[in-house]
Parts: sequence; structure tokens; C-alpha cells
Amino acid sequence: MKTRSITGRDPLTGQPLRIAIEGDRIQDIGPGSERETRYLSPGFIDLQVNGYCGCDLNGENVEPDMVISLVKRLAATGVTTFLPTLISAPEERLVRALRAIAKARGASPLAAHAIPFVHLEGPFISPEDGAHGAHPREQIRPPSLPEFERWQTASGNLVGMVTISPHWENALEFIAALAGKGILVSIGHTHAASERIHAAAAAGATLSTHLGNGIASVLPRHPNPIWAQLADDRLTATFIADGHHLPADTLRAMVRAKTVERSILISDSVALGGMPPGIYQAPIGGQVELRADGRLTMVGTDSKAGAALPLKDGVSNCVFSSVCTLADAIRMTTENPGRLAGNRGVLLPGAKADLVQFTLNPEEGARMKIHLVLSEGAEVA
Repeated sequence: MKTRSITGRDPLTGQPLRIAIEGDRIQDIGPGSERETRYLSPGFIDLQVNGYCGCDLNGENVEPDMVISLVKRLAATGVTTFLPTLISAPEERLVRALRAIAKARGASPLAAHAIPFVHLEGPFISPEDGAHGAHPREQIRPPSLPEFERWQTASGNLVGMVTISPHWENALEFIAALAGKGILVSIGHTHAASERIHAAAAAGATLSTHLGNGIASVLPRHPNPIWAQLADDRLTATFIADGHHLPADTLRAMVRAKTVERSILISDSVALGGMPPGIYQAPIGGQVELRADGRLTMVGTDSKAGAALPLKDGVSNCVFSSVCTLADAIRMTTENPGRLAGNRGVLLPGAKADLVQFTLNPEEGARMKIHLVLSEGAEVA
């Protein structure tokens, strides 16, 4: 079996590396050249992707070919593992999308590796103003184990993460049942009282979905759902780090409160992400404007209409906005989410050779430039 080598600096230590790859795995890691200028990290892992570059997982008709196209488009941004994320919708529409994702995994080895499972963000969330965000209120409903089992039957047990608001009367029983099956349960889009937040964690919830977003715009100073989730060490929080959903000071303080070990960066990107700036007609929100800086808003307002920047831009935003170091941003984009997605996101002999080689240059708009992406040892970007 042919062995190849990839070089780059480890963004966690700054040390130059030479990684030998045999087949789909890392064979060996040794010292590289001191002249190395590019970084080399595990492939990025995004736990929340609604779409990108015109591929819409929440559209009326999700097809396997579109899912495979999405896998390739995300790979070009350095993402080698992601969770397709479906928002609140009629059950039959969710089932159709799940079946399409399952078929895509069956048809494409690249998709099968990139998609370990699916994230259902809803429909068991809060219907309250602000809390339900862009989710259609009429599709929000109480938690249902029979519906969850129908999702699993339709998709071959592909649902591995569910975002829920714990305010529902039967939420704690539902959370405990899913946690008992090994399903990740995340608190999000909620107006729940602090006691219910902590009770949800006790029942088995382990995550907070895009903490600081999907919540009422006006909250009591204390207590409120944000403080409760920041304070509960049983919860790891995901954050949209695009520079639009959370101001730098807010994100910096939240990461300090949760600690880097219990923080994960996500994109939460929608189908308009990666598209040229302009006015678009969106299925949710109607007329929206995608600005040159990646901010997606309702036309004529500054109200956000979704996230449009890929995960790599969240990393560079954290670095150049002084939210955290590059090392910490990479940990929150690889190792931390990797623990939840099949023990991925590390540079170790024997690990799958999912790698991204990149540079950061503040003179290029503070964006990350991707030079090479490998998925299971094969070049995909």
C-alpha cells in the first residue's frame, strides 16, 4: 500500500509536522521543516449544517444527489465531518429528508464517512416569540417518542442528536429515553426556567444548541436560560462564531464561562451560505439580503435571517477578534466535536486521515485559505 506524506504546522503547538498516511489512516507523525508556513489540522467537524452553496436540507424535496453535492461543497471549506440538520417541519417532510440522507450515505462512501448521523433541531422546541427563531411556529409540537421511533425506522437509526426545549411537560421523560438509547440531547430554542434546564441535564441532556441565539431578545437579568446553561457543567455549548450572531465580547465571555473543553464552534449555515452577495427569495423569511461580509438579513432590516459563513470563517473570526487563540479555536472545531461524532478530530497514528492544510492572513480579510483537504486519506479539495 502506497504511503504519502503531508506537512504543516500543528495549530495547537506551532510545531512543524510531517504526517505519513497509508490507505485511509495516519501511519506516523514526525517533525517537519522549520520553514513550514502552512498549518495542518484534523478536518473540521460541524455539528449543525442546514445547507450551503444552494444545497438546502430543509427544502421541499431533498434528494440524495443534493446531499452528496453538499458533502463535496463543505469539504472545500475544510469540513470533513458534519451533521445534516433538519428544523421543525411536518413529520412526512422530515421522514423524506432522512430517507434521502440515508440513501446518499449508501450511494457515496465520501458521504457515508462525512455524515456519522443527523441532527434534528426541533420540532420539540419552544413556540414562544424569539425562542422559536426561524422555525415555523405551526410545526412546533410536544416531544413524541413514537414520532422519534418513526424517524429512526425510516432512516435506519440515523438520528443521533435532537435539540429540544425542556419546558414541555413530558420533556424530562423524553430526554431520559433518548439518552438511554445513546442519542445526544441538546437544549435549545427554549424559554425554560432555570430549574427545568438543570433537570434536563440531570435527565441526560449534554449540550446547548447555539447558546445565546434562538432565545427571546429581552430576558430577565437573572435568572434566565442563558445563565443556567452557562453555569451547568454537565452541558457543553455550541456557538455560532460568525461575528454576526454573537458579538466578540459576548462570545469571549461565554467561552470563558463554559471553558474551552466544554465549547464547540458551529456554522449553522443555511443554503444561501457561500452564494454571491445579493437579494434572494428564501423559503423561510421571504426576501433576504446576503451582504458581502456574510451577514444574512431580512431585506430592509438588520434582523438576521440565518447564518451564511462556513466554519472556517468562524475559526478566523475568533482569532482576529481576540475571542481566543488559534489553538483553542481549532480544539473547538475538531477535538471537542470529534468526541461526539465517533472519536474524530485528532492527530494520532491510527486515526482516520481527515486533514486540512490552511493559512491565515489578516491582510486577506481575516479569512482562512484552504490549501488541501483529505478525507480518509483521499484528496477531496
